[in-house]
Amino acid sequence: MSEPIAIEAAGLSKFYGSFAAIRDVTFTVPRGQVAAFLGPNGAGKSTTMKILTGYLAPSAGTARVAGIDVASNRIAAAERLGYLPENGPLYPDMTPLALLKFFGKARGLSGERLRRRIDEVAASCALGAVIEKSIRKLSRGYRQRVGMAQALLHEPDVLVMDEPTSGLDPNQIREVRRMVRELGRSKTILLSTHILQEVEAMASRVILINRGRVVFDGTPEEMRGGHATLDDAFHALTQEQPCEPAAV
Repeated sequence: MSEPIAIEAAGLSKFYGSFAAIRDVTFTVPRGQVAAFLGPNGAGKSTTMKILTGYLAPSAGTARVAGIDVASNRIAAAERLGYLPENGPLYPDMTPLALLKFFGKARGLSGERLRRRIDEVAASCALGAVIEKSIRKLSRGYRQRVGMAQALLHEPDVLVMDEPTSGLDPNQIREVRRMVRELGRSKTILLSTHILQEVEAMASRVILINRGRVVFDGTPEEMRGGHATLDDAFHALTQEQPCEPAAV
């Protein structure tokens, strides 16, 4: 039997006046899969992810998380979803501990369950050494770990991550990759990235968007096809088409 659908985009479009940020974006991600969401700058990745997480309403189409319509039942969808934006919602004057308590209470956690979950996410994201330091003083790598910890705090089934390794050094990237692979054993993950090495290191599936439309959906091996590298395949699938010569 096939796995239940954890993330569904069905005919998603978003218009700003006459401009279409995305148009008829359709794909599904089954439970337990790590899927990479790729595309050039301005292709519509962030718009799609904001719609899937309830931060934007679509002009047309439906977004579902764990079978829940995000637009019509956002709170219920949010209970099943963890979101790590590219620039996470961190308050620099707080410590990681204070921030996790704040977000935990906002998520309805309290008492022993909140304390247990903070201990668990602090351990899984290796925050023990900085748990009571000011976030302002933390490296970008540690800030990314804090962001991931808050996304995991309420034990979501689905994780959406927007550029989780952006700005990190090679050692920090290695650690984030390890964490994503570990999380992928028990959760469904949609991962946006510009770094194609991330795809081969973490994902079993690629969804590629260009000019607001899905242009590829398959495995990394299928995407590579007859190309030497994923970089070459990405270029071939997203390059600008030459303009037709003007009639004379």
